[in-house]
Amino acid sequence: MTLSFFDQFASPTHFGIPLMALALTLPWILFPTPSARWLNNRLITLQGWFINRFTQQLLLPLNLAGHKWAAILASLMLFLISLNMLGLLPYTFTPTTQLSLNLGLAVPLWLATVIIGMRNQPTAALGHLLPEGTPTPLIPILIVIETISLFIRPLALGVRLTANLTAGHLLIQLIATAAFVLLPIMPTVAILTATVLFLLTLLEVAVAMIQAYVFVLLLSLYLQENV
Repeated sequence: MTLSFFDQFASPTHFGIPLMALALTLPWILFPTPSARWLNNRLITLQGWFINRFTQQLLLPLNLAGHKWAAILASLMLFLISLNMLGLLPYTFTPTTQLSLNLGLAVPLWLATVIIGMRNQPTAALGHLLPEGTPTPLIPILIVIETISLFIRPLALGVRLTANLTAGHLLIQLIATAAFVLLPIMPTVAILTATVLFLLTLLEVAVAMIQAYVFVLLLSLYLQENV
């Protein structure tokens, strides 16, 4: 049975039951739970330090009204990093390569920022659709362009995360296949290919963390415009 390179992105099923919910639930089981003790272990201390540093860096440009989103953004950051990193392990499935999941995360959060802006400061929120000093003949065109760009934001969030992770997984699989094919024919070239594969894997680890950070960072920027 010949498998396609894109079969790794198919949603896994067992006896016809989709396992997407299991793939989304598993990362939360791996997180250490805080304890009531005065002294925690190293893992919980490292997790707390990471969350504190990330929250300070992310919420620095936001005012106090935007700090209410700290728990949501920090949880989303940990969730996306865990899914992206676990997806780099062999024989695993990466849920964040599914556009439907990424749009399911991006659209509600983006819509919440827009609704907050329309409720708290409708004049300023609508003012983003028309830059100051626009010539009168260009006003209708710019309003249409800015409205389209506003509605494209959640689509860009989902597509960016999906495309980067999908491209990385495909490159890893292509280079790994080339290394296995070249091993009995040209061992030297196969070793060089395996070295490239190792470096690409390190790059994908960085991409998995960076894309999760970019996803949450852009959400915080959208929030900054509306609070």
